Amino acid sequence: MSLALISALQNPALYPHPVDGFQVIETHISWVLLTGPYAYKIKKPVNFGFLDFTELASRQHFCNEELRLNQRLAPSLYRQVLPICGSEQAPQFGSDAPVIEYALQMRQFPQSQLLAELQSRGELRSEHIDALAELIAHFHLQAPRVPVEHALGSPEAVMAPVQQNFDQIRPLLSDAADLAQLDTLEHWAQSTYQRLYPLLATRKADGFIRECHGDIHLGNATLLDGEVVLFDCIEFNEPFRLTDIVADSAFLAMDLESRGLKALARRFVNRWLELTGDYAALELFNFYKAYRALVRAKINLLSLSHEPDATCQATALAEYRRYASLAEQYCAIPSRFMAITHGVAGVGKSHVSLRLVEELGAIRLRSDVERKRLFGSQPTDQQGQLASGIYQASASQATYQRLADLASLALRAGYPVVLDATFLKRTQRDAARHVAEENGVPFLILDCQAPEPVLEQRLAQRQREGGDPSDATLEVMHAQQASREPLAEDELSRQRVINTQDGSGLEQAIADLRQRLPGL
Repeated sequence: MSLALISALQNPALYPHPVDGFQVIETHISWVLLTGPYAYKIKKPVNFGFLDFTELASRQHFCNEELRLNQRLAPSLYRQVLPICGSEQAPQFGSDAPVIEYALQMRQFPQSQLLAELQSRGELRSEHIDALAELIAHFHLQAPRVPVEHALGSPEAVMAPVQQNFDQIRPLLSDAADLAQLDTLEHWAQSTYQRLYPLLATRKADGFIRECHGDIHLGNATLLDGEVVLFDCIEFNEPFRLTDIVADSAFLAMDLESRGLKALARRFVNRWLELTGDYAALELFNFYKAYRALVRAKINLLSLSHEPDATCQATALAEYRRYASLAEQYCAIPSRFMAITHGVAGVGKSHVSLRLVEELGAIRLRSDVERKRLFGSQPTDQQGQLASGIYQASASQATYQRLADLASLALRAGYPVVLDATFLKRTQRDAARHVAEENGVPFLILDCQAPEPVLEQRLAQRQREGGDPSDATLEVMHAQQASREPLAEDELSRQRVINTQDGSGLEQAIADLRQRLPGL
């Protein structure tokens, strides 16, 4: 296939729709022809080892695979695969003449709406990340599982590309400091792999290796008709796509952190965990994030030999070092703490706990979510009244026990934790403190307070808007006030009073934790 075909396709008469003009975008593996309403993607006849498009039949196959796989997440974006017939000088779409090529027809959208472009303009918002987290989590929960007997997803298959990174990077480095850093990263990756081997094997056995996206980052997400859409998944290489769902998610977390968006990365991870319930994956996040960062580092290093001048080469090397340093951050020994919220419904506990997520990297565990997960309900399902159904005493006891179990898991994985629940009973608070003591971490009680009229207003607004995991009503809040057990004298040393009406006390609590645990 030659550029003659791409040139000949720039003829409005060939298309069954209006053409606003033509623009050609070329990558190392494809041409994309923009027409206004639609884009036409044509694969190049190339072989890079990790993909092979040299035969027409393979290009047809992978066009069909790209359509099939991307319609899972972007059905309105990916339309159909069209045969290009005739000759390179006189092509036609779908005629009786011999097929010479295939094109994937896609709905065209403005590149300015890519989330990467929004981020570059300072327009990326937390709502976009929340929407992306929900999209990815639901996709992962529904994605087909890779059979246990399949070679991909085994611990050895997971480690192979990780080790390959180091083997391919080392010959490209000459600076002693760069080589020493790479040795440290390799040692960490190998020792972490050995430690995580049983968990990696369990992930395979438990069905967490699934047909994923394989390339989740802000450059592959866009706003379309006001909704966040994820597109351009990996179709050409199964090892990139048939992977652990946490590896798929870790790519986006790393991408956000590489852009300096640490708070949004933490927000994404917490929302993904909350929706999937896959807290066992926590131990794997840093391992996969470090791998993804080193892939980005390697790509920059590989481009050095192709850069035309010293300035471009220096830029590429600086990018390598930036991503290598990011990978190194994932190797650091974590600083941990455990905090619980304390207060009645509507006082603003979830807002306070979310700040600890974004500012300090805490994993938030919410009683409203875990209670419903424990008893088979969806987070937004409305339940019965206080003291009945999933809110009866035995159900509440089971919910707080689940919070304690998940908190222990997260702490062992190296994360600080905040438990978002009322903790109105002394026994509940003592159980949480016991978890902190068992794990050797500081324990904090975030005592959330607000005037009663504010509580009433918030609860009324929550009920009007819907969509919140909490079922609490004004009646529930009053019942909680009547039955709560105030903090005892021996608990006051761990108390931090947070006035959620004006936010006072929260910034000081965050600052105190940072001073006490400098690694946060």
